[in-house]
Amino acid sequence: MKNVLMLGAAVLGLAACGSDAGEAEDGAATEEAVAIPESLAPFGDGYPDAGDPCVRLGESAATSNYLDDSAILVGCPSGASAEALGGEVVGNVDGVRLVSIPLGDANFGMGENGPPPPPDDEDALVPGTEYHATTILSCGFAGGPPTQQCDAGVIRNWGEDGTHLVEVTKPDGRKRAIFFNGTTPYGADSAQADGSAGWDFEYTRDGDMITITFGPETYVVVDALITGG
Repeated sequence: MKNVLMLGAAVLGLAACGSDAGEAEDGAATEEAVAIPESLAPFGDGYPDAGDPCVRLGESAATSNYLDDSAILVGCPSGASAEALGGEVVGNVDGVRLVSIPLGDANFGMGENGPPPPPDDEDALVPGTEYHATTILSCGFAGGPPTQQCDAGVIRNWGEDGTHLVEVTKPDGRKRAIFFNGTTPYGADSAQADGSAGWDFEYTRDGDMITITFGPETYVVVDALITGG
């Protein structure tokens, strides 16, 4: 009888251990997503698409060491969402993964092979837009450095003379058009309403990257956006 009682206790003990182990495994497999704090200067409705868990990050005391003119900074609330996004995880702030994604890749988010080539050399449009390619470029305002990120799209051969138009959406939702002859910028749209009518237009080149200064605004454009290379 004593042996039977001991055997029963051992079986119950093993069952309890198995239950605890299963609960531990479930807990490890379930990662709780953290909230992205305002200290990281998040903006937008999701990245790369609206509703996605990751968001783009602007300049703040917490992000300044991670910002790069040649990349955008994205915050992801979990390791899984950061891994799914791709890019390089460069930091972790209060559980938020900071992911750096290189600029100038018009095919980002379209898979390893990118979009299929347009038929008969026709420059196809990005679905749902009037642009031949879209990207996210570095931008700056109020005389500051280009440490922010702006959505942009290009309309190639926009002018009858073969000139191109790059349209940038600023963080406040307003747009700025920049005109190119080949890969050389030569002007931007201006208006009395925003005071830009008298602004100076200048640019410098570093390899395939052009930094455009229009009054207090700065934009960094990569040649590949214009040429499609």
